[in-house]
Amino acid sequence: MKALTALDPLLEHRIRLGTCVLLAKHGELSFARLKSQLHATDGNLGAQLRKLEERGYLLSTKDFVERKPTTWYRLSDEGLAALESHMTALRALIDATGVGAGEP
Repeated sequence: MKALTALDPLLEHRIRLGTCVLLAKHGELSFARLKSQLHATDGNLGAQLRKLEERGYLLSTKDFVERKPTTWYRLSDEGLAALESHMTALRALIDATGVGAGEP
């Protein structure tokens, strides 16, 4: 099944997929905001973000907000293209099921 092979294995983890979806929607988010939105622990989120960064899907910058160190994340062009491709494959899988195609 072609749609299955088109899925990006890196985006099959819920934290990594959720991160990319949130960043596509909001542009840039802090580590704390991602942690809150994804209901993740520091360790798990940090590990998943590192995997996305190592693959070139995320870009990060560090600065200070009210004297606290803050890390900001955004999708790279490569990350956005990977997310779009993964979502297209997911839509193809959903369409292949015929569920919700709606015969009255």
